[in-house]
Amino acid sequence: MNVIAHGVDFVETERIAQIVARHGQRLVDRVFTAAEQAYCRGRAREWEHLAGRFASKEAVLKALGTGWRGGIAWTDIEVTNEPSGRPVVSLSGRCSEIARELGIGRILISISHIDTHAMASAIALAAE
Repeated sequence: MNVIAHGVDFVETERIAQIVARHGQRLVDRVFTAAEQAYCRGRAREWEHLAGRFASKEAVLKALGTGWRGGIAWTDIEVTNEPSGRPVVSLSGRCSEIARELGIGRILISISHIDTHAMASAIALAAE
């Protein structure tokens, strides 16, 4: 297992709640996939889960070394969960292309959150 890159992000949960309150469902749809929304909505600590997904997307972009540019969409990065609860990253669109160009075959993600903050760590692994 060859590590190509690592990215970390840390966000305030309240900041995500305020942004969504200000911009509404249109922003939620732009940032989070339907699967991500379904996972987070209605859960206890919903904002913590959304903030964790947001931090995950930022951490993945840091691992890709791109930032938000060059045709990347927020929904090009999707974080879902295995039945065990383990988070899994799926890339599509421009993010998938960039990962292939860099020789990345898989991205491991770890998410932690409390009522005030969420953080994520993304490790990009080489394709086998």
